Amino acid sequence: MGAYKLLVKGAKQVVTVRNDENVRVLRGKEMQHVDIIDAKGEDGVSILVDSNGRIEFVGLDSERVSKYPRSEDEAEQVIEAKGKCIVPGLVDAHTHPVWVGDRVHEFAMKLAGASYMEVHEAGGGIHFTVEHTRKASQDELYVSFSKRLYDMMSAGTTCVECKSGYGLDTETEIKMLKVIETAKREHPLTISSTFCGAHAIPKGSTAEKATEDVINNQLPAIKRLMKEGQLHVDNIDVFCEKGVFDLEQSRAILEAGKAAGLQINFHGDELHPLNGAKMGAELGALAISHLEEISEEGIAAMASSGSVGVVLPTTAYILRLRPPPVRRMLEAGVAVALGSDFNPNAYCMAMPTVMHLACVLLRMTMPESLIAATLNAASALGLSKDYGSLSRGKYADLVIIDAPRWEHLIYQFGCHDKIIDYVIKNGHIAHTKYECCG
Repeated sequence: MGAYKLLVKGAKQVVTVRNDENVRVLRGKEMQHVDIIDAKGEDGVSILVDSNGRIEFVGLDSERVSKYPRSEDEAEQVIEAKGKCIVPGLVDAHTHPVWVGDRVHEFAMKLAGASYMEVHEAGGGIHFTVEHTRKASQDELYVSFSKRLYDMMSAGTTCVECKSGYGLDTETEIKMLKVIETAKREHPLTISSTFCGAHAIPKGSTAEKATEDVINNQLPAIKRLMKEGQLHVDNIDVFCEKGVFDLEQSRAILEAGKAAGLQINFHGDELHPLNGAKMGAELGALAISHLEEISEEGIAAMASSGSVGVVLPTTAYILRLRPPPVRRMLEAGVAVALGSDFNPNAYCMAMPTVMHLACVLLRMTMPESLIAATLNAASALGLSKDYGSLSRGKYADLVIIDAPRWEHLIYQFGCHDKIIDYVIKNGHIAHTKYECCG
């Protein structure tokens, strides 16, 4: 076993995002630039990874040879990256990936003009997926979930948030969380798990009854399993929305989750301006997602509280919603992150596509988009101490791009499978376009 797990050498350009490992999140104007180490002529850029999968060194090849003269001989693997660019592993801060029963038939309804809530009220949407997910075994759910995780990874994702929420009852929500727990142990990706039992109101129930069930039945059962070590759940979520869970019901659910030791990370202000962002900021939410209908008051509250705004351009695109006011959020000093919102209603799991849509639809710059898909997305999950930038001491999650500039990852819309040469997870080659590394 070598002294170093991996050496990547000769790169044309390495985007560290921030060279300082103590930077955990970037807000507003801080997102306007990324730190880059460029090759100087034939003197390329190296990343040296220690035996624990953490970055030991990032800098020019000549500096690495001077400081670690035997590094090439002592590395277990060496990747020659001449002419290529490296960015941090991408972080997907919002997904719903555990389910069976696709909803391709609903796409035609939406194209014909049906709104999200019209599909939902007709018995489609979340309820359709709930029906199929309840019937599926844990093994069936894991098979489809695991494949989706590998597909995400092949597009550059190395950390991902994964929600439950297609059970709406204690038994199925726990089944979904156990599927996520299995993946935490068996899959290369770093996973942040979210309990989202308040994703919709079960058929035949009411918002009041559903709120009581989540607080008095589902959450205590999950808390017991966490205490026993059978589950390790990170976040509490609720769909705070008109016709689903109102502001006070959402507050009660989030407060109960926080009391159980979970981070607040929820859906707010998507379809109607309920001031969910203001409420979440008051509760000290780690992150709030969607925000298409966020108010000026909500923006100010999030800027003050430090809650990360996770925007989901694929959702606005597919549902033809007014995009979230990202430029106003940035101007106010909000930390903005990106998520794919992968689910049966918004089927996209490629973060480079999400980043491209963020630039075009949300008017983000490419540096803002990269920061939102790396450091800030990691911060939205409480993971930015170890992930999200390429600085000494952080885990070596890298995407090696066969392109002369890093921006090609965003610019080449839909071509990420062609230009991503390697996805490195904790210093291990987790995916390469040249062969399947599993």
